Amino acid sequence: MPGRRFDSFTPQDAPERPADPAVRKANFRRIVRLFRAYKRRLAAVSGLIVVSAGLGVITPFLLREVLDVAIPEEDVGLLTILVAGMVAIPIVTGVLGVWQTLLSNQVGQAVMHDLRSQVYRHLQRLSLAFFTRTRTGEVQSRIANDIGGIETVVTSTATSVLANVTTVLATVVAMVLLDWRLAAFSLALLPLFVLLTKRVGAQRKKVAAERQASLADVSSIVQESLSVSGILLGKTMGRTEDLALRFETESERLAALEVRSRMTGRWMMAAIQTSFAVMPALVYWFAGFTIAQGSATITIGTVVAFTTLQTRLFFPIGSLLGVQLEIQTSLALFDRIFEYLDQKVDVEEGTRMLEAPRGEVRLDSVWFRYDDAAWTLQDVSFAVPAGTKTALVGETGSGKTTCAYLVARLYDATQGTVSIDGVDVRDVTFESLAAAVGVVSQETYLFHATVRENLRFADPDATDEEIEEAARAAQIHELIATLPDGYDTVVGERGYRFSGGEKQRIAIARTILRNPPVLVLDEATSSLDTQTERLVQEALERLSEGRTTIAIAHRLSTVRDADQIVVLDRGRVVEVGTHDELVARGGRFAELAARDGGSPLSMLAE
Repeated sequence: MPGRRFDSFTPQDAPERPADPAVRKANFRRIVRLFRAYKRRLAAVSGLIVVSAGLGVITPFLLREVLDVAIPEEDVGLLTILVAGMVAIPIVTGVLGVWQTLLSNQVGQAVMHDLRSQVYRHLQRLSLAFFTRTRTGEVQSRIANDIGGIETVVTSTATSVLANVTTVLATVVAMVLLDWRLAAFSLALLPLFVLLTKRVGAQRKKVAAERQASLADVSSIVQESLSVSGILLGKTMGRTEDLALRFETESERLAALEVRSRMTGRWMMAAIQTSFAVMPALVYWFAGFTIAQGSATITIGTVVAFTTLQTRLFFPIGSLLGVQLEIQTSLALFDRIFEYLDQKVDVEEGTRMLEAPRGEVRLDSVWFRYDDAAWTLQDVSFAVPAGTKTALVGETGSGKTTCAYLVARLYDATQGTVSIDGVDVRDVTFESLAAAVGVVSQETYLFHATVRENLRFADPDATDEEIEEAARAAQIHELIATLPDGYDTVVGERGYRFSGGEKQRIAIARTILRNPPVLVLDEATSSLDTQTERLVQEALERLSEGRTTIAIAHRLSTVRDADQIVVLDRGRVVEVGTHDELVARGGRFAELAARDGGSPLSMLAE
């Protein structure tokens, strides 16, 4: 396909959709369960529908009495009563219809809210691994496009089906009561229409799945290429035209799928609508033919009343046939939504609370790998005594960041245990663990909000004074104070109004404000120049006093002052000791230090 010329922007193929009838049936039951919490409102809607349908079929009988009795017999009193009833019924059904629409939309929007919340909360429970292999645009598309695509089904289709079914049943019964022969003649083709509609529904479902996958691709392209990072990359690499062509190609594919979606079965539906339109004329012919054969049971009033009922029947039948297509289409969207809800939660929350943790961290015989890849960590064991600083060093891919992430429980160890104060982190509540372990990553992320709001994200109850104190500790207060809006300055998308070092200091201030007993510094000073690093390092050293600190470092200045250094090589611990001990030992650490000639160990960055 044109435009697919670089892997970093190639969309994932659409995942397989469940085709097993058992899975489809199970998913349908899950859809029904979404409405259970609102069964009282649905019962009220059902009652309104039944009453409206019952009132609706009375009018043709009143019309028959008008034509066959009141007018021929010149009974003005009876005529007035019948006409008054014919006027009152539409008014009452109109009021009931408004009330029904209100209730059904309230239920539908509540279900939409529940579904969005379920997907979002479930995604929040997934480990970091899911998000490293899934495009952000894909996730956004599932929440916005897929759930948005079922809005009509959950807000109006369920009640529409009930209303139309009730109307059809009431109307058919009334038609049979008027004249069973006319009823049999006018409904003869209905089973064929249902069969044809079912076949079209299967085709539309397939097209809908392709359309939603294309929507996800478009969302991913927009999210990736029109973010600040994407724009910078495209401009500096001279690929803006390629990106535009890439978007145009996918947009053209989406447009073609939209046309297919709307045109699938259109000829068949047109044929059905035409049949409905000509059926009253055929009924007139059939009634006239029957009367000509000597039948006296079919009167003019009966024929007019019957065609009135017949006209009333065609709309709900056509709507039901269309709803079947709509439901078939929406099932593909529900499949995609349930696919996310069925993602396995591989990091389950524990139940224990860490009460006043001292901060002793220990890894015992830890093995870890991402999915089915090779082992990232192999039998890693080391302890970080409470209140001490441990530096993790090693070449790229040695497993330093993975160790830190296991302590924060962004992943779970495949084998072995990671514990704080002797408590396995898998047994601890997320809130308790987040309060105990603070992470400053090399990937600094700031929300598109003010500096104050970004800092207060760490502690919603923090006062302005506490926020400024944390900023001072991170050596960023003076800079913020010089901004026109101070702490109310909007940082911009991903904080791009600030330099890398400034963003890093804001992130450090955010962690300082949270005041955790265990600090994980994932190359927290990697974006800082030498002077700024010295200032921030002093702040971190003050913060680290009495706290447990695990620092993934690549500069000698941070490694030299650590209470112990853990040297990792290809996922294994090969050395543990102080800086001087490891240099004197002449092992792997000494080799890395000598290779760099005493300058910052840039090769140790992960």
